Amino acid sequence: MRNEEIATRFSEIADMLDILGEDTFRSLSYQRAARQLESLTENVEDLVREGRVDQIPGIGRALAEKITEYVTTGRIPYYDELRAKFPPGVLDLLKVRGLGPKKVKVLWQELGITDLDTLKAAAEKHLLRRVKGFGEKTEENILRAIELVKEGEARTFLADAARIVDGITERMKAGKTVERIEAAGSFRRMRETVGDVDILAVAKDRAAAGAAFERLPGVVEVLASGETKVVVRLEYHDYEGSRRTIQVDLRILDPDSWGAGLQYFTGSKDHNIRLRTMAERRGLKMNEYGVFRDEKRIAGDTEESMYSTLELAWIPPEMREDQGEIDLAATGRLPELVELPDIRGDFHVHTNATDGTEPLEAMVEAARRRGYAFVGISDHSVSATVAGGMTAEQALSRRDRVRALNRESKDFTVLLGTECDILDGGEMDYPDDVLKELDFVIASVHSRFTLPEETQTARIVAAVQNPHVNILGHPTTRQIGWRGPIQLDLDDVFKACAKAGTAIEIDADPRRMDLNSTQARAAKNAGCTISVDTDSHASGNLVWMRFGVGTARRAWLTAAEVLNAWPLEKIRDFLR
Repeated sequence: MRNEEIATRFSEIADMLDILGEDTFRSLSYQRAARQLESLTENVEDLVREGRVDQIPGIGRALAEKITEYVTTGRIPYYDELRAKFPPGVLDLLKVRGLGPKKVKVLWQELGITDLDTLKAAAEKHLLRRVKGFGEKTEENILRAIELVKEGEARTFLADAARIVDGITERMKAGKTVERIEAAGSFRRMRETVGDVDILAVAKDRAAAGAAFERLPGVVEVLASGETKVVVRLEYHDYEGSRRTIQVDLRILDPDSWGAGLQYFTGSKDHNIRLRTMAERRGLKMNEYGVFRDEKRIAGDTEESMYSTLELAWIPPEMREDQGEIDLAATGRLPELVELPDIRGDFHVHTNATDGTEPLEAMVEAARRRGYAFVGISDHSVSATVAGGMTAEQALSRRDRVRALNRESKDFTVLLGTECDILDGGEMDYPDDVLKELDFVIASVHSRFTLPEETQTARIVAAVQNPHVNILGHPTTRQIGWRGPIQLDLDDVFKACAKAGTAIEIDADPRRMDLNSTQARAAKNAGCTISVDTDSHASGNLVWMRFGVGTARRAWLTAAEVLNAWPLEKIRDFLR
């Protein structure tokens, strides 16, 4: 919790500095520090106690002192000094889509708007349009954006964004109004949630392309319509069935600027700042239109040209977070990241024997249709009562059924396993003599989420050391927007998994995404083998592998480091 608290403080300091118009790079250092703390696998209190705070990437002496101040006193005096300059609700205004620090400063200082309620009241009374840079349309957009903030619709699950992106690109291609079209932004970088969706296109007839975009199914409002940019609000149902809306921007680029636009609008902001700084040192200017020497464009038609101009190898979008990838690209040491076609099977698949929706044969056939070499059936053990867990006898009784399926197929293998609950002391829900009869065992926590960190860590370490456990499932148990992660010393868990030869999972369920990319990268660096699984409860869920692989790529994983990208015989050796 301290990690999250300090990350929030740093993020707010960055916002306050931006509103006050302070040095951009100072603000950026606080933003980077906040992200590092959010993804840190160690407890920051331990780092303070051991004098290792300055070992956190991106944390210099000044920031380390502020972290130490908060851990030891519960306060950061600098934060308090800045906060005293603002009314309590001003920072909440930044949650409103379309309001950046400069506009928030104007609203606050010229209209006395200090929170979401006064902003809403001012917009409803048409007071905003009196201020330079605000008009009637802006007022309407702000009122809608306030509703979105209050409804908690600021972010969209990656799986839902993918359906939106795929639907848009397929329809636009089918309509033949665009020559090229591709998604950019945080979606292309495979972030686990996205804000707006950015679509880039090249079109001979820009007006026709924009009109086709405005007529797409689900569009409930056109927010902006121009020759180079069209913005719509689109209604969709998320993967859990709830009705939501999202802003989608279409930017129509010149062919000569396609690569520059794709690189620029993919981001991340930190990555792009590093590239622009490198360009400036070479006497060049780099932006969304290309790389320029004086007024002459020397690159921009392809992304590769944008990077090669700076003597860099092309960097996969998922790596573009300014986490060291640029240095690797400069020295030819970028890893060859795992790709979706590398995946040969999925271990974490449920059937209607527990809480899945389809029978074993249907899930097997769905996996076979995906071109896999194997599928692992891993229904819940008996203690997962909410999921209708199976008794040991029921779990073993399916062996003959699986053997029959395997006899019928020469090019596909069904592995019979279990998602077995980890009990209080780290014991497994099934006895060892049952576990050893199964092809593989996924050990997962489904209860006692609030145990103290030391107890929870010891519980999981004991489980992964069981010689019959092969994979640790959804290790932190977090569910995005619903349940936070359990208190866990992940470094100790990673060490235990690496030593015991137990793989650790990236669970690609859109609400889980567990491990996240930062944690998976730390697991890789600790020597762990990673298994990317979907936790499917229906055959349609198998497509989530795309997002698990995206997370693996964000973690810089290669196929050699992903268990289910290995040949089946090598997998069997690992399981044995």
